[in-house]
Amino acid sequence: MPPAIIVYGRPDGYDIEKTRTATKTETALIDVPQSVSVLSREQLDDQGLEQLGDALRYVPGVVLGQGEGHRDQISLRGQNTTADFFLDGLRDDAQYYRALYNIDRVEVLKGANALIFGRGGGGGVINRVSKVPEYGRNRTDFSAGVDTLGGWSLAADVDRVLSDNAAVRLNATWEDFASHRDFYSGHFLGLNPSIGVKLGEATRLTASYEYAEDRRTTDRGVPSLGGLPLKGFDDSFFGVPALNRSEVTAHIARLRLDHEFANELKADLTAQYASYDKYYGNVYPRGATATTVELEGYSAATMRTNWVVQGNLVWKTETLGLPHQLLAGFEAGEQDTDSLRSEAFFGTATRVTVPLAQVLAVPAASFGPISRSSRSDVRTLSAYVQDQIDLGDHVKLVAGLRYDSFRITSTNRISGFGATREDGKWSPRLGLIVKPREHLSFYASYAKSFLPQSGDQFTVLDATTATLAPEEFRNLELGAKWDVTDRLALTAALYQLDRNNTRATDPVTGNAVLSGSSRARGFELALVGQLAPQLQVTLGYARQDGEIRSTTTAAPAGRPLAQLPRHQASAFARYNLTGKLGVALGVLHQSSQFATISNAVRLPAFTRLDVAVFYDLSDRVALQVNVENLTDADYFPSAHTDNNITTGKPLNARLTLRVKL
Repeated sequence: MPPAIIVYGRPDGYDIEKTRTATKTETALIDVPQSVSVLSREQLDDQGLEQLGDALRYVPGVVLGQGEGHRDQISLRGQNTTADFFLDGLRDDAQYYRALYNIDRVEVLKGANALIFGRGGGGGVINRVSKVPEYGRNRTDFSAGVDTLGGWSLAADVDRVLSDNAAVRLNATWEDFASHRDFYSGHFLGLNPSIGVKLGEATRLTASYEYAEDRRTTDRGVPSLGGLPLKGFDDSFFGVPALNRSEVTAHIARLRLDHEFANELKADLTAQYASYDKYYGNVYPRGATATTVELEGYSAATMRTNWVVQGNLVWKTETLGLPHQLLAGFEAGEQDTDSLRSEAFFGTATRVTVPLAQVLAVPAASFGPISRSSRSDVRTLSAYVQDQIDLGDHVKLVAGLRYDSFRITSTNRISGFGATREDGKWSPRLGLIVKPREHLSFYASYAKSFLPQSGDQFTVLDATTATLAPEEFRNLELGAKWDVTDRLALTAALYQLDRNNTRATDPVTGNAVLSGSSRARGFELALVGQLAPQLQVTLGYARQDGEIRSTTTAAPAGRPLAQLPRHQASAFARYNLTGKLGVALGVLHQSSQFATISNAVRLPAFTRLDVAVFYDLSDRVALQVNVENLTDADYFPSAHTDNNITTGKPLNARLTLRVKL
């Protein structure tokens, strides 16, 4: 019998029925004791989204960070991260922006996830699921888009059946960036060929390779003044155009083997190699007065290679009359990183104060000699087991345990300081699911995760971090899931997330500092799917609070966590007026939040209104117009420090042409 192929999404729908990611088994979302948000390909297309960060805006509980203008960075349940990103369940933790041209869906798994994903993931993880070759189907899709800010893009998705046992697929894109910000430009080039081969009746091999090239202006936004973002300078560039640039080249190759030993016994083995070559330079605001702004800057280069091998064995069986779905797996990883840094000089000074103006008059600047140089080598070896047990017709239990052996060796090439830190950590997971009816479940879950103290990028150890025990995350969650219909799902979750031996971002330097322990609590609600025959919706709300629970030099106990707005709400609904014409309305609301743990700067609350119109010229050609920020609201969606604050886009529109051949 050939390996089963699961269809996770439903045609032309926003809802997803199943995912392997949360449990590494073929489990319906209603039976997963965890809050999971899934953005389907249909939803991503309807919203006209091409970059991961833009898509995550519609997931309450996810707060976007600025990422210093050169990377994806988010806060999940109050936990800031640059590394908890995954591709098809494998770690993709380099600092860069991720595109969506080759992605089938985006999954947001909230709460501690160490059993499935290993280190990190205390507040949750983001997993992108790739498009793969489809046996028995030929596809040729093209799209082209242009926006009113001057950006444009081209994309192709070509799927071909070679024989009864082989298929190939090619996804490719070019995106040309533009912005309301002065001096901003850039592009993204993505190429992703893949091939699938059936090696007999029970074995399938899939191979893929992605080339990603990202070139863009490094823009760290505006400074603050009087505890709020600086107003009146939304378009002004607080940098040096010739120096503020980011360049990333990534190569990601993957080989996956699926085999079915018997109808109820399956295995998979995946190997992934990834290489990231990154450079970025930036001059940015450090502070401002009513008449002046202070600038400083640096450049950094990172060369990273990742090797990951992961294997899983899934067995459906029965013992003592109880059905079980057993998972046993391992993961081995190797990560080598070389990092360099140079400071910016304005003449002979590393900081400069210039008059505040719409276009800054910055004296000649350049990057000096190398000020930091390091190498780090990370080795991991993990093993995990999990059992999903049906305790009668109405109760299910999910229990698992993972052990991670983690070693980091680093060398500071400037000071000569070298260190090695080894940790072995157990990460348990326990979930109880009660199903009074087939389409209704209530659950309670507990999970624990950890993060070594060398930071989520593991660049270099110092004399302090080499002695510190890993951070620890403990997540308690209660939830309910109701499949209202076979195409509409309602979910709700209450959580408490405790983090110990916490590191946070210094409000001035942006570097990691110790801040003791913290606790975040919240409530999340989502409704996704087909609300009426012609109406697709995705609605979400999150209410969250968090505070630091121990007094340190970074912050006192009781201080609210940064980048954790109390209220977030989103809604996007598409209604098909006729067989050819559709309209959509989107609303995003976010209450005010502190930029950093200093609590000295607050980003004001905002509400953004988006609309879209869809028209099918024929069965093969479609047009859509997406209008963002219809009311031209002035808002500040994210920050990195108290003086690096992103300005929201003004009213803008994008026209997209889609062709199916």
